[in-house]
Amino acid sequence: MENSDDLFRFITALRAYTSYDLSDYSDRSLRRRLYKVLDDQRITIDELLAQLAKDPSYGEQLVEAITVNTSELFRDPSVWLLLRSRIYPKFKAQTYLNVWHAGCSMGQEVYSNLMLLNELGLYEKARVYASDINAKIIQAAQKGEYRYRFNLSYLDNFDLVINTNPLNYEEKLSIPYSKYFNIDEARDLITIHPSLRQKPTFRWNDLVKGVNPFFVRYDVIFCRNVLIYFNASLQNRLFEMFYRNLYPGGILVLGAHESIIGSWANKFERLSQVYVRKD
Repeated sequence: MENSDDLFRFITALRAYTSYDLSDYSDRSLRRRLYKVLDDQRITIDELLAQLAKDPSYGEQLVEAITVNTSELFRDPSVWLLLRSRIYPKFKAQTYLNVWHAGCSMGQEVYSNLMLLNELGLYEKARVYASDINAKIIQAAQKGEYRYRFNLSYLDNFDLVINTNPLNYEEKLSIPYSKYFNIDEARDLITIHPSLRQKPTFRWNDLVKGVNPFFVRYDVIFCRNVLIYFNASLQNRLFEMFYRNLYPGGILVLGAHESIIGSWANKFERLSQVYVRKD
């Protein structure tokens, strides 16, 4: 049976024994993930806390289990089509383009973006950075391997974004998947080409700390389907951090169920899920 004190005890212990502070995560989401861990490991909250006190490295395993790591190739195609037609063309005159994927998960979004940048002639000038709180997930992102059958439906997203002709929507392009990744049906594997995998700079980062891990300013920041796991206070701190680290006119891309509310909404102009920094 769930106890209302369990979540508080867990957050307090994790903060005491590790560098992680989950106190500004959404209570409902965090509680659901915590009890899933208890069920999966078949232990009680008291046994979990005892193990954490005895072995602080266990905290790393708990954070990896609790954090959500789901992503897709070209997730929400309408957002990518907006980037393709109205956002990225504005950066073509620049010498370089700094992009940060904050909460990059397994990297599908990162590689989707690189494919789009390449099709738009922006690949060479792009400096792409990606970070996540889960060190194992970062390693998986760098490897760039995904289950074929699980991602099969997302190949349609590729066609919707990459094989759409923005000058004539009735005329479809015919760019093959093999330009960017290999498909091995027998091994149930999609493998991103090495040239794409070598492009991004990956780094561990805990967004709760409110730190820009790459110490550069950005033209575009992706933080999609991450903020929904944080409470309003932490969201606003991150909006401030993103605003400070964007160039004037820079772009913040959020998830389909996320938005900027409160005072920080006045600092951005909204175009669907894309927010343009005002000055």
